[in-house]
Amino acid sequence: MTLAGDTLQQTARDAAAALWEVGNDRPFTPHLDVWKVRGKVFLIITEDDPDQQIITVKADPDHADALRRDYDTITSGHYLDKRHWISIAPGPGITKRFIENLVQDSYDLASGRRAERQS
Repeated sequence: MTLAGDTLQQTARDAAAALWEVGNDRPFTPHLDVWKVRGKVFLIITEDDPDQQIITVKADPDHADALRRDYDTITSGHYLDKRHWISIAPGPGITKRFIENLVQDSYDLASGRRAERQS
């Protein structure tokens, strides 16, 4: 089932909060909920526009390209490096499990856990 914007954002928050060594704050603006692991950003939840309820996560560049190609509501990361970040809005195929997996992948990239698993 496709998630509504507020549910998409809450799913991302819940997934991030369940991870190890994670914290969040609003260092840039009150409208950006920024999640970090070991001081590195892995999730940004944009809350300033109810018509554009998105999350932004870190992604492997090749995977990010494929996701942007396959999903109309996945775009280059807002305000971030367009190659390594993607923004996700509600739309077809954007499910709870999909968001949880994207948050986990982003966390793994930011924390270095992905590199450890590939070694």
